[in-house]
Amino acid sequence: MQKIILTTPDIFCDHCVTTTQDAARKLPGVLAAVTNLESKQVTVVYEPAQVSLETIEAALEEEGYPVSERTPVPV
Repeated sequence: MQKIILTTPDIFCDHCVTTTQDAARKLPGVLAAVTNLESKQVTVVYEPAQVSLETIEAALEEEGYPVSERTPVPV
């Protein structure tokens, strides 16, 4: 299991929060996804054997939220 914080500067409202969380959560291998509106960050807990970080980022970008920064978090 890995945890990462993805900064997505295009998060501006509650709709953005829901959209980014849903985009990540729908992927097999994503255990949790929580978006913080104030910091414009999505914290994702995932199983790297089931889903890659690149796939998670692509899902966010597909919804219009490109990732500008990655911050790994020890679990």
